[in-house]
Amino acid sequence: MGILSRTSYVVRSKLNALLNRSEDPTETLDYSYEKMRDELQDVKQGIADLTTQKKRLEMQKRRLEENVDKHNEQAREAVRQDRDDLARKALEKKQSKMTQIEELNDQIADLQATQDDLVDKKDKLQGRIEEFRTKKETMKAKYEAAEASSQVSEALSGVGDEMGDVARSIERAEERTEEMEARAEAMNELEETGTFDDALSDGDEIDRELESLSSGKAVDSELDTLKAEMGDGDGETTDADTADSDENADVEASTTDADVDAELSDLEADVDDAEVEAELDELRDDDA
Repeated sequence: MGILSRTSYVVRSKLNALLNRSEDPTETLDYSYEKMRDELQDVKQGIADLTTQKKRLEMQKRRLEENVDKHNEQAREAVRQDRDDLARKALEKKQSKMTQIEELNDQIADLQATQDDLVDKKDKLQGRIEEFRTKKETMKAKYEAAEASSQVSEALSGVGDEMGDVARSIERAEERTEEMEARAEAMNELEETGTFDDALSDGDEIDRELESLSSGKAVDSELDTLKAEMGDGDGETTDADTADSDENADVEASTTDADVDAELSDLEADVDDAEVEAELDELRDDDA
């Protein structure tokens, strides 16, 4: 098989497959029924034309018969007038008209036979069309029922095109929902860690560190004030205590915020809330 033959064969097969997919049996049946009705209409039109032609010949035949009668009368009148020559001419015309009438009779008979044949074929074709119409409606009903059953089965099984689109839509909606939930959780986590506050703040990293140091110094100052107040309340500090306080102050001055946090953590671990409350009560009694 040559290249052109193979190409032609492939193209025809592709077109045939495309037509099979796009063909609707109900539309094909309706189209076939309409074509048969067109053929029936053509047959009826042919019968009408043939009948018209036959009627014209019959009218022409009647006119010739009238002329025959006229020429026959003319011949008789000529004989009565002793005009044999005129009578001969009249009879000659009569004979010519009779010949034409015979020819017309043959033509009319042929047209009548053709008409009868066409009428018979028309009746048969009309019967086949009626039979096809009944079969067509039955086949269309069966096809539509099968199509509906197939669509319902596909919908129930979820393998149809529409159900496939629905399933994909559900999957996309679930993925989108999970994505939005993850994003919301991420936003909450960033908000809890203060990332958004830092990002929205006007100061940069240096400003935030300086603020942190200032806050630490304020805490240290308040702690020193609290210790001083507690020392004044006791009223029994000695020079040694003062010296110790100075040394402690120097030590505290040299300590870092990290050391203070560590010591506070150790104190919180060693002393429970009940002991702290008891010491505070004792201090209040001494002050009283």
